[in-house]
Amino acid sequence: MPIRQIVPVTAAIMLAAAGLANARPDTRTMNCEQLRQLIQSHRAVVLTTGPNTYDRYVRQFGNECDWPEVPMSAYVPTRDGHCPVYRCEEPVANFPN
Repeated sequence: MPIRQIVPVTAAIMLAAAGLANARPDTRTMNCEQLRQLIQSHRAVVLTTGPNTYDRYVRQFGNECDWPEVPMSAYVPTRDGHCPVYRCEEPVANFPN
């Protein structure tokens, strides 16, 4: 294949990959039940939660978090309000003084 034909093909592949990277599911377009089913079925999902925000959400029980992180409660906006979900965070140690 001549170089003239390779460049447009390569550029098209790069643009398609960049478009897919930005195609995260948006919690604001789903209801809470749909969102929870999506997380359960994929075990962990990176979700858009606002115009410039996103995060990774996981099932409550499983090994989707890296040690020492554990699934912690969070809320994300959905079509029907705020939905309780889980994301990986380091637990807070509550030691008495």
